[in-house]
Amino acid sequence: MNGSAQIVFQVVRMLILLAVSFGFSFLLAPLTIRLLHKFNLTKKNIRDASLTPVFSRLHQNKSQTPTMGGVIIWGTVIVLALLFLLLAKLADGFWGYLNFVNRAQTYLPLATMLIAGLIGLFDDFLGILRIGPKGGGLQMKLKIILYTSVAVIGAWWFYFRLGWSTFYVPFLGNFEIGWWYIPIFIFIIVATAFSANETDGLDGLAGGALLFAFGSLVVISFVLGRYDLAAMETVIMGALLAFLWFNIYPARFFMGDTGSMSLGITLGVIAMLTGTAFFLPFFALILVVESLSVIVQTISKKFFHRKIFFSTPIHHHFEAIGWPETQVTMRFWIISALASAIGLALFFLARFL
Repeated sequence: MNGSAQIVFQVVRMLILLAVSFGFSFLLAPLTIRLLHKFNLTKKNIRDASLTPVFSRLHQNKSQTPTMGGVIIWGTVIVLALLFLLLAKLADGFWGYLNFVNRAQTYLPLATMLIAGLIGLFDDFLGILRIGPKGGGLQMKLKIILYTSVAVIGAWWFYFRLGWSTFYVPFLGNFEIGWWYIPIFIFIIVATAFSANETDGLDGLAGGALLFAFGSLVVISFVLGRYDLAAMETVIMGALLAFLWFNIYPARFFMGDTGSMSLGITLGVIAMLTGTAFFLPFFALILVVESLSVIVQTISKKFFHRKIFFSTPIHHHFEAIGWPETQVTMRFWIISALASAIGLALFFLARFL
């Protein structure tokens, strides 16, 4: 198969997977919504009004909206990965064409997505039962330990099993950093996971921002010839699109930690797998800004005893100054699209100049 035919072959494969993933998730979503309502799995603890008066005033009407909807996204990816892998082993042919499970390319992203998704699901469930500090699920210190442990597993796999110890810096090349690769890997994975979690605060916001981020990584993976990884990212995008159908304002369900943490961790792992960690702040600009707003607010309150924003993460600040929720979401989507385009432009310039 020549180069042009190979490209067409892979593009068609990705389009099929996108459609299959969207269709599967779209059919799964209404059933999930009914089950969440049936068992009253709603986010009752919309923060303590005495601690977060601005947020509580803006979002109290969402206290009965089901959470844990993000299970649809990672559940679709895992189910389709296992299904096509099994069918490929039994029949191969067309099913081998759709199979995207690959030891070198997708084992780690799939594994970390599943583990983080299950941890987030447990955390969401505790929050629904009002178990934990202030009835909000797992204690933050424990969450950091758990997700850092997932990142440590990933770092171990990359450094000891795959032998990765170089870090790519755009326009400068690869640098041998030895064991420093491990803490850098852990930091990027944990930061991306919690940043995605911070972004999940408005209807459709995190889903849209992550859609552009994964779309950018599809392009990069494809250009690098990692077609199975690109196929997996396409499946994620299909599931995200179906999720957004029901999550845009007014949301039928929320993503929850099970969705945001699993997608954030997966995003970070793929960025490391493709050597594009330095481009991640462009692909996930909104995630970065959301986390920075929380950090800046916390430091300002602790050391200067004053607030810089009315409420954080920063999307709540814009709500507080009068922007409608849909306006905040749409404008953040536009910023995500532009930042991702700039990131891709820089990637191609760094690669081909």
